[in-house]
Amino acid sequence: MSASLPPPDGVPLPQRYWAILSIALGLILAVLNGAIANVALPTIARDVGTTPSGSIWVVNAFQLAVTVSLLPLASLGEIYGYKRVYKGGLILFTIASLFCAMSSTLPVLIVARIVQGVGAAGIMSVNGALVRFIYPRAWLGRGVGLNATIGSTASAIGPSVASAILSVAHWPWLFAVNVPLGILAIVIAWHHLPNTPRTRAKFDVGSALLQALAFGLLLIGISEMGHGEAPIVIALIIAAGLGIGAYLVVHQLSRSSPLLPVDLLRIPLFALSVASSICSFISQGMAVVALPFLFQHTLGLNQVTTGLLMTPWPLSVAVIAPFAGRMADRYPAGLLGGCGMTLMTLGTGLMVFLPHDPTMLDIAWRMTISGVGFGFFNTPNNRAIIGSAPPHRAGGASGMQATARLFGQTTGAALVALVFAMLPETGPVMALAISAAAAGVAAAVSFSRLAAR
Repeated sequence: MSASLPPPDGVPLPQRYWAILSIALGLILAVLNGAIANVALPTIARDVGTTPSGSIWVVNAFQLAVTVSLLPLASLGEIYGYKRVYKGGLILFTIASLFCAMSSTLPVLIVARIVQGVGAAGIMSVNGALVRFIYPRAWLGRGVGLNATIGSTASAIGPSVASAILSVAHWPWLFAVNVPLGILAIVIAWHHLPNTPRTRAKFDVGSALLQALAFGLLLIGISEMGHGEAPIVIALIIAAGLGIGAYLVVHQLSRSSPLLPVDLLRIPLFALSVASSICSFISQGMAVVALPFLFQHTLGLNQVTTGLLMTPWPLSVAVIAPFAGRMADRYPAGLLGGCGMTLMTLGTGLMVFLPHDPTMLDIAWRMTISGVGFGFFNTPNNRAIIGSAPPHRAGGASGMQATARLFGQTTGAALVALVFAMLPETGPVMALAISAAAAGVAAAVSFSRLAAR
């Protein structure tokens, strides 16, 4: 199909239900595997004969591969069709999962995780674009809300799923279970995902390599900030990433369908929504990393209690996301997102001022406020990012949405490591204070969209 043809307004029933199921299965697989290996890292390190610090690359390799692949694969989706890229991502992810399960050495496992990360990027890069074409325009918020619910639920149950599998099987089964689910998602996607309009643009290989280098250097530099690397080395890595990124932006300005969506950043609603997304995920990333340390090191709680106390946040997001999605179809994202981030600022700020000996209820209601606030923000904000782009640029918008999320979370985790290194005694509390400040910035940026409409 040519990009000049108007896209259909959603797909008919019952095809829509099957398409939604395929999208849900792919999202569950991609989100779960972003963190499911964390639980098994000590066992993996022992079995493959490496150090604990070396085993962290099992996680980092996956995250880095996802982040640097999102925008190129989103661009390929615009050129060759989102359905093709999604199916390719599922196939690559499923095959790589099998090789992860069969790995017996660390280098082989890391290579398999890199390939798995590229497959996950194929799934996530066009996920939002496919939702736009699966649902009628008037129901786009509901579709985005369902995606947010699925993603939050998968994120919340990830550690529990990993623990359940490890209680009855060895760590390779963490990856082996992806194979039958991946095959099921591939079969459904093959028959029920819609064909979408395509552009006549050519894939820009040079820009893809430049953005991978820029994002890779930035993420490595940010990640090393709290891990004892020499400041001059970190500064050089980040400066190199920023320099390559600046050159890439200038290079992309003259293109009609740029790989780095600078054309979409000229749309005020899109640009402000991306900026508020990065700030919100910096806040969320900091809180998620800092809270377990607050509970265990500062308050002296055990791991089981910590897991229970972490649950209200993602559970609240999962519950509120569908309602926020319906409201996003009627009310502006700037209002809903601004109110949501204000609630999250309040919730994380109140965690800073916990009583000296808090009860579980003292913690749970604060976590719930934060989760409700994030849920009210995330769904309308994602709808604004996807919906503000022209239909033929839905791939670029979807890739940018996922990139903003991962970049924000990575930056948030790195900032926590930096705060812990500088303030070992009060690190968790200070990290939560900075998290609340980042949420406040996200609220201000979100409210500013009301004037940009």
